[in-house]
Amino acid sequence: MSRQEVPMHCCVGRSAWCLLLVGGLAALSGAAAFAESAADLVAHAAQLSRAGRFEDAVLAWREAAQAAGVAGATRERIGALLQLAEAQQSLGRYADAQLTLGTALDAVGDPPDPAELAAIHTSLGNTYLALGPPARAEEHFAKALELAKQAKAPAQSAAVLTDLGNLHASQGEYADAARAYTESASLAEQADARSLAARAYANAARAALLAGAPAPEVRRSLERASVLAAELPASHDGIYLLVATGRSYGRLAATPGPDAARDLERAHALLTRAEQEAGTLGDVRARSYAQGELGALYEQQGRLDEALALSRRALFDAQQAGAPESVYRWHWQIGRILKAKGDAPGAIASYRQAVAVLQSVRFAMSHGYATGEDSFRETVGPVFFELVDLMLQTAPPASEAAAYQARLLEVRETMELLKTAELRDYFRDECVESLAAKVESLDQVSPSAAVLYPVLLPDRLELLLTSSAGIQRVTLPVGAAAVTGEVRLLRTLLEKRTTRQFLPHARRVYDWLVRPFEAELAARGVGTLVFVPDGALRTIPMSALHDGEHFLIERFAVATTPGLSLTDPRPLDRAKLQVFLAGLSEGAQGFAALPHVREEVDAVSKLFPGETLLDSEFSEPRVQQELGAREFGVVHIATHGEFAGDADRSFLLTHDGRITMNDLGALVGRTRFRDQPIELLTLSACETAQGDDRAALGLAGVAIKAGARSALGTLWSVNDVASSELLGDFYRELHDAPVSKAVALQRAQRKLIADPNRSHPYYWSGFLLISNWL
Repeated sequence: MSRQEVPMHCCVGRSAWCLLLVGGLAALSGAAAFAESAADLVAHAAQLSRAGRFEDAVLAWREAAQAAGVAGATRERIGALLQLAEAQQSLGRYADAQLTLGTALDAVGDPPDPAELAAIHTSLGNTYLALGPPARAEEHFAKALELAKQAKAPAQSAAVLTDLGNLHASQGEYADAARAYTESASLAEQADARSLAARAYANAARAALLAGAPAPEVRRSLERASVLAAELPASHDGIYLLVATGRSYGRLAATPGPDAARDLERAHALLTRAEQEAGTLGDVRARSYAQGELGALYEQQGRLDEALALSRRALFDAQQAGAPESVYRWHWQIGRILKAKGDAPGAIASYRQAVAVLQSVRFAMSHGYATGEDSFRETVGPVFFELVDLMLQTAPPASEAAAYQARLLEVRETMELLKTAELRDYFRDECVESLAAKVESLDQVSPSAAVLYPVLLPDRLELLLTSSAGIQRVTLPVGAAAVTGEVRLLRTLLEKRTTRQFLPHARRVYDWLVRPFEAELAARGVGTLVFVPDGALRTIPMSALHDGEHFLIERFAVATTPGLSLTDPRPLDRAKLQVFLAGLSEGAQGFAALPHVREEVDAVSKLFPGETLLDSEFSEPRVQQELGAREFGVVHIATHGEFAGDADRSFLLTHDGRITMNDLGALVGRTRFRDQPIELLTLSACETAQGDDRAALGLAGVAIKAGARSALGTLWSVNDVASSELLGDFYRELHDAPVSKAVALQRAQRKLIADPNRSHPYYWSGFLLISNWL
């Protein structure tokens, strides 16, 4: 979601259908006793939902469902449960909604009513759209569409198609989303479901905008949405429709053209009407969005005083409504406006409040999962980066050492909050923060290590080097786009093992990241360099950077970490170190054989005692059984695997199936509650999708998710023979010498570099040591 977008509840349209279901089911089922005793209760709950009072609506729908259950009115109970789940989703309580919908599914009669089942599957699809995996959402939507067609319910089919459009848009498939929305609008109009048709047209316009469609095409959908919206009575859902349509007109108005002034007028009229209707209904939550979007419109036009007043009103209403998912937006908007007005201290204070609120917002509410909005990085990332940018621009002079160091530390801590939130979003797991370790000061942990923190800003690269001497800052005039382009090219060329084309690019990235600190690193006697990469930098091995004479790994042991607050820096405890080994050397499920996996597993098993599952024995049930029965200090899995942009599409291949990264986290993560958690999780033969910065989060975060202190993984599927040699040497170093894991990996990599047949970084640099480097 861009910074001017608002959550558009996916249940709008479906909500109207559910209300009709609840209102009409008594007559259909003949549950007269319930109809007489609970009609007022249902009407009250429906009124609360229409007014956006979802906290109260949850209680009312739960009471209605209980009353229906006591009366034996099954269909009425299902209708109330559907509405309860919808209210829970509107509050971001998707897990609660799944439990509610499970109860509804259990209550369905035999034979089941296809319309009831379609409604339940649609709502379940939206919970999975929020919580993941997307494939489960698609399964439920497909089932719901099939059932709606079976029930000959075109309005219900239209509602499902709108949700399918949201799913496509959430994955960046805007053309597919636009087609689904357009089909939804057509079906809804045929069924005279005007609210749903208007929402579908508004969504189609948004998808067309994101797909870069011509403005006339976008306007056609917006005009139809506006006409239909004008015919609707005031309601919570109708206000969001007005806001969504007005916002899209505002985005069109930002593009110069002969119709820009007219688009601006329409945006203003729709948002003003939304504000007025929300005031009439007493819908404080919806009024907050209307006012906030009006503020954004004035901000866009440079009318900053009016924008500030509207944004502050929106903030007040959001706070009154208890809506943190909008509170942070208006704090952020106020920060931007104050920055534009030249009030840097006020802007920083507002940005800080936005970041603080974000820490308490459920990850599924921080951006529009269920509405097909943009990615977490595009939605929430700018809040953090704009704050960091402003804090660095207004940092005290270096001569004021205490204040300067305090500001740099706050910058680093703000980036740490972003990295934790990004991992939480990737795994769609509220518990990631609970896995964060306590950070100890680096001078106490490892005085010979330094941590390099690159911050990619639009106009420059900021580098923060933390060592026992404090934090040093270097600013380079190269923006995020230039760094990203260079890094993308370097990643591609590193995998071309027959050429040395990577060298000039490896040197350039070295010049940006490391060369500014060469003298300091030498003076401090630094032997280990720990990177906290961001963005595209997560997709390359820092060990392959080149100073013109040597690779970085030849001078320093190298490690990476997704964040310092997610690192537990403790030395490896070699006493009674048990190793769990699993591997797939045979070809399986269309993947090629990895014959040297057997040698790799044998080499490790000779050094450390433990348990081995190879080929046909390597299955998820056996992994679960072994990890549950014994404590292992090292878990080593050698098999094909892939890290993708979605945690549930990231997997490890077993003999007869696949283990997703979330599954792996659940299997291995049980050990985090033991006295000795996993010291090292090794995943060899995996690869991370090229050009996908989000996929790299999976590799960086798998140790965090699994509760392991550190991980050793591969960015690409390394040559089978070289991988076996390197890992054998790595474990021998850990076994024979009292060195850190980073130094053990460095020695193994340097050994391959010394081999003329293995010196190309393709063979050795793809291995990354992640998190605890000691």
